[in-house]
Amino acid sequence: MSRVGKNPVAIPQGVTVDLKGQALKVKGKRGELSLVVHDDVEVSKTDKGIAFKPRSDSRRARMQWGTARARANNMVKGVSDGFTVNLEINGVGYRAQADAKNLKLQLGFSHDVEVPIPAGIQI
Repeated sequence: MSRVGKNPVAIPQGVTVDLKGQALKVKGKRGELSLVVHDDVEVSKTDKGIAFKPRSDSRRARMQWGTARARANNMVKGVSDGFTVNLEINGVGYRAQADAKNLKLQLGFSHDVEVPIPAGIQI
């Protein structure tokens, strides 16, 4: 049994879920994401949220069960709250500076490392 797959995915306020067969679409204030759930997993929308259940007792169905639930949970979290990663630079002489289009890092090399900032990412 999948410990992850047992729990339904809670749908927060402001997020809409559209389920057509195995196609799952999630819309929120931060965008729209879609996922086609594997055929070994049964998806249903309940009053508690999105529920997942394996169609058989095969090993593949049980693996896909937990994976589908985790991916759907990440989709709901992404469209409602978004994702943030806090990075910390430790040490003397290490620095980071963000321009409009580049991230300039001083990491102890003989030169500065400049990384272009991808579209849609805020630093």
